[in-house]
Amino acid sequence: MIPVHLYGQPANMDSIIEIADRYGLVVIEDACQAHGALYYSRKEERWKRAGSMGLAAAFSFYPGKNLGACGEGGAVTTNNEEIAQKIRMLRDHGQAKKYYHEFEGYNGRLDAIQTGILRVKLKHLSDWNEKRRQNASLYTQHLTLNTQHLTLNTIITPYEPTWSKAVYHLYIIRIQKRDELQKYLQEKGISTGLHYPIPLHLQKAYGRLGYVEGDFPITEKVAREIISLPMFPDLTKKQIEYISSKIEEFYQL
Repeated sequence: MIPVHLYGQPANMDSIIEIADRYGLVVIEDACQAHGALYYSRKEERWKRAGSMGLAAAFSFYPGKNLGACGEGGAVTTNNEEIAQKIRMLRDHGQAKKYYHEFEGYNGRLDAIQTGILRVKLKHLSDWNEKRRQNASLYTQHLTLNTQHLTLNTIITPYEPTWSKAVYHLYIIRIQKRDELQKYLQEKGISTGLHYPIPLHLQKAYGRLGYVEGDFPITEKVAREIISLPMFPDLTKKQIEYISSKIEEFYQL
């Protein structure tokens, strides 16, 4: 099982691990968007970091991530020494000792310059994440209060349960007339993104599986409604107010 801590929101790991244990499955966390996110385990009665609960976890250091390098990069975390050693070999041409290759591997070693940048930025991660959380709270406050009078449609803001502390790699809302809204915001100097516009089952890469539009109606509906608003630590209150006001303005036209 591969739970994805999507947009920086931890998945409900207690339930996932319980199901995995019941059926003898392995849990691998996708924590690529969740550096520093916290999950409260009701089972263990303590907070745990995203990436520390499965057998292993993957992190991305793509420049746009909460903890990003200057170029491409990533890491795997695990408490299993056998897996850790296998990964070390995989990233280094399948060799445990120079020129002795036990299996076919890759050249996936993280450059020293990237690790240096990441070590410096890591010291600031908690502060940056807290600023993202504050920005998300402001967004939700403005989008909830300022658009209550709109009768066209309700804006669905991110939901954060009590058992998680999300780090808001992205701030996603669900809304009607998404494409029209995106164009309107672009005209007002506001860049937005779509994460992700095409569901996996409709991607050409998975055409061999035979899925067609309508097979996963909820997924398809959500994919047509989601839009990513600007989100980064240095986003200002004034900018959030401006963005929120332009969304309100669009639905009043």
